[in-house]
Amino acid sequence: MPFINCKTGLIAAAILMIQNVHAQMPALINEPIDISPDFRNFANTYFLGDSIASFNSSTASGTIKWERARYFRRMAFNNELAVLRAQSGVVFPEGEYDVNPVLPFSIQFVSPRTIRLRVQTRNQPVNEVDSLMLVQEPATDRSWKYATAKGAHIYTSVYGSVMIHDYPFRIEVRNAAGRLLTATNHNKDNEGTFTPVVPFSFMQRSTDFSKSFAASFTLSAGEKIFGCGESFSRLDKRGQKVVLWTDDANGVQNPTMYKPIPFFMSSNGYGMFMHTATPITCDIGASYNEVNSIMIGDDELDLFIFIGNPKEILNEYTNLTGKSPMPPLWSFGLWMSRITYSSEKEVRDISAKLRQYKIPSDVIHLDVGWFETDWRTDYKFSTSRFTNAGKMISDLKNAGHRISLWQLPYFVPKNRLYPEIVNKKLFVHNAKGDSPYDDVVLDFSNSSAVTWYKNQLDTLLRLGVSAIKVDFGEAAPPFGLYASGKTGFYEHNMYPIRYNKAVAEITKQATGDNIIWARAAWAGSQRYPVHWGGDAENTSNAMLASLRGGLSFGVSGFSFWSHDIGGFVLKTPEELYRRWTPFGFLTSHTRSHGAPPKEPWEYSKAFLDEFRLSAEMKYKLMPYVYAQAKHCSENGLPMVRALFVEYPDDPGAWTIEDEYLFGSDMLVAPFFQDGVYERDVYLPKGKWINYQSGEVYNGGWSRIKGGKIPAVILVRDGAVIPHIKLAQSTKDMDWNNLELIVYNTDNTTAKGYVCLPSENVLRPVSINNNTLAEDPFKGAVQWNIHAYNK
Repeated sequence: MPFINCKTGLIAAAILMIQNVHAQMPALINEPIDISPDFRNFANTYFLGDSIASFNSSTASGTIKWERARYFRRMAFNNELAVLRAQSGVVFPEGEYDVNPVLPFSIQFVSPRTIRLRVQTRNQPVNEVDSLMLVQEPATDRSWKYATAKGAHIYTSVYGSVMIHDYPFRIEVRNAAGRLLTATNHNKDNEGTFTPVVPFSFMQRSTDFSKSFAASFTLSAGEKIFGCGESFSRLDKRGQKVVLWTDDANGVQNPTMYKPIPFFMSSNGYGMFMHTATPITCDIGASYNEVNSIMIGDDELDLFIFIGNPKEILNEYTNLTGKSPMPPLWSFGLWMSRITYSSEKEVRDISAKLRQYKIPSDVIHLDVGWFETDWRTDYKFSTSRFTNAGKMISDLKNAGHRISLWQLPYFVPKNRLYPEIVNKKLFVHNAKGDSPYDDVVLDFSNSSAVTWYKNQLDTLLRLGVSAIKVDFGEAAPPFGLYASGKTGFYEHNMYPIRYNKAVAEITKQATGDNIIWARAAWAGSQRYPVHWGGDAENTSNAMLASLRGGLSFGVSGFSFWSHDIGGFVLKTPEELYRRWTPFGFLTSHTRSHGAPPKEPWEYSKAFLDEFRLSAEMKYKLMPYVYAQAKHCSENGLPMVRALFVEYPDDPGAWTIEDEYLFGSDMLVAPFFQDGVYERDVYLPKGKWINYQSGEVYNGGWSRIKGGKIPAVILVRDGAVIPHIKLAQSTKDMDWNNLELIVYNTDNTTAKGYVCLPSENVLRPVSINNNTLAEDPFKGAVQWNIHAYNK
């Protein structure tokens, strides 16, 4: 910085210097880290993928020559741009450092649909370690066939091909028909624009010589991108810059995410999984419409590319990272909660009133008020407000109500457990390495901390508690030091999956159930269901944003998801609560939670009656819900499903973000406008039958009114929807007597699924002319078969 010979100038220069420093790092401790500014920094050095230096066709590996570059000012008529230009390099001793290094890369064919691209920024061998994100180290598929072309290497499977060009270096991915899906972006590809573009490259920071990758790929005209986790912004991410950094989003109407997932899929027929826990910024055509610049904090690129339609891509991705196991039947019922129930008397009263008002329900959740001091997590029931917690839990379970408990892994200095955690060094150390943060943050990369933590939960689970709320999890210090030997740059995003895993494992061990209730997530967290949508505002916009988040989360590999019906922050306005309720019950998991009151009897009688109708609907639909959940669990599909997942050949389905499929056969269109109970609904090709009225609609746009349940609920023509007799708790349901309702307009064969909780095997059912083609349970179930009310 030049010397400015005046006091005012020096102050201004100092302020500018501080601003420049803070532009490179968050101003607040857990503010999301956006690494994109590092890819446009005049002080850094850039290495652009230039050409193939060597290649071994039998191993699909070789080396890439990288062209050294720096940013320069390009000036024209009082306008300046920052442009990347080749630089010979100023290194000393000159013979000891490569100006244009030659570095390893490899391609692994994991399946006929899945390609793994790995690129290194140094010559040292990659240090292979077990990844919590992967179920296991992927195997190699030998079905891909090799061929050569002029200046290129081609590998082909039954589903597509990969072509590697020697110069300009480029990797092209095509489908089986030979259509280009996407390709890496070479600097030469950008000569046709004046807009600066970050090509396929890596960057070396001047501050510490650390490196990060920019995996830049082409985007086709009209291409749409979906996924990246529970993102509350527009469902199609094309044109957005998405920062993948777990964050306490404090709502659902801002760009940050409780559950960012480094995975997305394209309407063009491919998906990508960025196998890293470092900060990622996806510039998905935001800076330049034709290029998706995936900026990854890691110094190695480990990228999986999938070929197929949305269902095929989700299946491939979850084969790698794991599929969601089936949660217990009771978890699909209503979870009644508020912030907070604070005494045994209050909890017993809630249980009694749920039964008094005939609100079918299965879980009562105790939030932050079950300790002696609210919020101070010490894993002990207050003895002053809970006379006999064990007996209360047992009594309520007999009445069909299980107990869920809130907690978090941060411990304030006044917590009785604080000294023990500090003395045993179970916490994340600060950047100096000598002390904890103001709260001690449990270090889940420390096996001793995990064991200690599981022991705390085990006591509660063996007392009879059925589920643990895995709250927070987004505040792992980004500059902290962890027992893994890494800093928060690598461990921050891993914290949710380590946290989810610890609670899920001890719950499964103690109760036998696959169930947690978690807010934060990362890739692989789908193996530990269930996750909910965080602290939504009590507005119609937040309701719509919640649905967008759930749809986005679903196409990121998660089968199960919930949200706080009516929003969280303030008392829910009754009219909003009315419209949000059917949306909540037609989600895999259903919870009313937030600022009191949340109990339906605390509102008008009309609302109570409508709430009951929605609850009864889901409980009668439980055989459909359970069978669809099983199908999702086996195939990596979401219960709350974007229309394009089921109808990828319907162009209109790719544009819809305010409707969803509940499983494969029911379409739900909630009401998002205050006081408005009809709306335009887009229906995929075919006929659709109104679940409430029996009216039939053709594919395309229709204006549809709600019914007694205030939502548009439709069933696909040709579907069999299994029902069960209404019970006030799932434990009282009679699965030996089921009703099959046939939604069929032309008396042709109708199909569906049934899965009995007692055996957990998904079985198809087929009905023609109201007759069961074959009894899947050989007489063990009594069937009542009839057509919908036409």
